[in-house]
Amino acid sequence: MDVLQKSVIEPLQPILRPIALTLPEPVHDAIVSLIGSDCHNALVLDLDVTKDPNCTSLAISKALGLAIVGASAIVKVPQILKLIGSQSSAGVSFVSYALETASLLITLSYGVRNQFPFSTYGESALIAVQDVVVGVLVLSFAGRPTSAAAFIAVVAASVYALLVDHTMVDAQTMAYLQAGAGALSIASKAPQILTIWSEGGTGQLSAFAVCLLRTNIRFTNR
Repeated sequence: MDVLQKSVIEPLQPILRPIALTLPEPVHDAIVSLIGSDCHNALVLDLDVTKDPNCTSLAISKALGLAIVGASAIVKVPQILKLIGSQSSAGVSFVSYALETASLLITLSYGVRNQFPFSTYGESALIAVQDVVVGVLVLSFAGRPTSAAAFIAVVAASVYALLVDHTMVDAQTMAYLQAGAGALSIASKAPQILTIWSEGGTGQLSAFAVCLLRTNIRFTNR
């Protein structure tokens, strides 16, 4: 960090400091809420990454978390666009997306109920929304609009039970569900693999989804 400070940041301080000082107040407030006022002063106002190494580590961690959340906002968009473009759900497993949605809803609910930072569960929230869209499209293009409506109703009821009415799912049960969410996420890949095998191809599964599926298979086989 000393090298970065001396060779990069210090030469650029005459340019960066006026920019940092003229940032809108909401931007400063957002940064303070993420890393605290002391780290905000050291990293943003003083432009010093060596003043407190813990602040630098925290800022990097928060930045990575936000980047992951941002990327998750579009991770299923290629699949959604391919389904809409082809008007067909051939080769795409609804069960796979339903199981993944369940896993993500559990992780999301656990994070919200325990008041974790949004960066720790925001990815689950954004991907879950996209999974619901994919699930509805798969059922609709398969000629099952009633099932699509039922799927939305089940998701809405699950959100209510997990996030709104805490008496329906208490904290201990929520912890048990969270413990099994990882296994459920892995299991959600199996129906898609079986669909590809039984149909002899990937059908309308997007290239990005195929890539993710292959990555998961390699990871779980290690």
